[in-house]
Amino acid sequence: MKRFVRSWAAVAVAGLTLTGCGFGGGDGQSEGGNTLSFLVPSYSDGTKTLWEGIIADFEAAHSDINVELEIQSWDNINDVVRTKVQSNAAPDILNIDAFSGFAADDLLYSADEMVSANTVADFQQSFADNASIDGTMYGLPLIASARTMFYNTELLERAGVTAPPKTWDQLLDAAKKVAALGDGVYGYGMPLGSEEAQGETSIWTFGNGGSWTSGSAIAVNTPANLEAVTFMKRMIDEKATQPDPGASDRTPMLDVFIQGKIGMVVALPPTVGQIAEKNPNLKYASAPIPTKNGQPMTLGVADHLMAFKNKGDKQEAVKAFLDYVFSAPVYTKFVDTEGFLPTTKSGAAALAGKKEIASFLEVLPSARFYPSTNPQWATTQGAMQSLMGQIGQGKSPGAVLDEIQAKANG
Repeated sequence: MKRFVRSWAAVAVAGLTLTGCGFGGGDGQSEGGNTLSFLVPSYSDGTKTLWEGIIADFEAAHSDINVELEIQSWDNINDVVRTKVQSNAAPDILNIDAFSGFAADDLLYSADEMVSANTVADFQQSFADNASIDGTMYGLPLIASARTMFYNTELLERAGVTAPPKTWDQLLDAAKKVAALGDGVYGYGMPLGSEEAQGETSIWTFGNGGSWTSGSAIAVNTPANLEAVTFMKRMIDEKATQPDPGASDRTPMLDVFIQGKIGMVVALPPTVGQIAEKNPNLKYASAPIPTKNGQPMTLGVADHLMAFKNKGDKQEAVKAFLDYVFSAPVYTKFVDTEGFLPTTKSGAAALAGKKEIASFLEVLPSARFYPSTNPQWATTQGAMQSLMGQIGQGKSPGAVLDEIQAKANG
């Protein structure tokens, strides 16, 4: 049974600002130079088993290296990472999205220090660039995704909606018509809970030509972003969404869509597999995400592997394990099983004929990304996750954006 990444990208270590705090590379979770601590999030109910299989096969071929797996939910991993790093007990290898704060404090190996040149060269250039700061690559892109709008064709037909909406106004109209069907049906699913409020909000701001940065600075409370969040609040106020979106996380909300009780949601590639598993009779289709003016846009996300420069002679063990993870057969099985898009050239070639991801690959050229290499993005994202839901609880969009901006500014 699939569990959806909140982001797919996207959870950063909320509020983790290391610069100037005196945190350095710690001892990690393990003392031996050939024992690696490996902290990962749960992408699905099968993530643990999948990693355990990879580790077992690796250890069978490398009897002198032991990999200790720790798996956390996306709801918990922020706090776990923050506590470990602040306690000088960072994992040797971490799977998460944001890495710039760690890189700024010189806690991470660069890519060429943790994998071979052949592995680095296999990453698609756009993902390598997105994982680099000032020309140095610190994150190894593990999984990628784009998003589309999934819609319940039966509900839209019953509501008299003849085509999926392309603009915000069309989305509002269609969602209100679906909601008017009653019987516990909601028009549009808007998850603004702590799991992935930054993802849902970015879909709207990017769909209005907005951005989270201005040059090298975080820029949250801009006119374009305010207009987008104001329309989000209009959707809520006019009852086009589920009640209190701030209490809704994407994962359980998608379950409600799969049960046939939401007309439209923005979802990720793994949604296809979860529908097939949980409700194969659901009548649905997908379309580009509605934007203010109907111009195509999708939210692209990449999660990364990174290696901390902990004490002990672990660099060669790290390199051996990560080269194994990104070897074509191992990596392709991992990304395909989890239902995401590959970040490597060899992975893309191996999965080129897979129909289930074809529609997502089509919108990837119009993708917009989080500014994950900005050192203040982790703090900004954490503030969005904790505050954005307040627009559904009476707080004005301007006040919410101003508060997020203040936290980003420190």
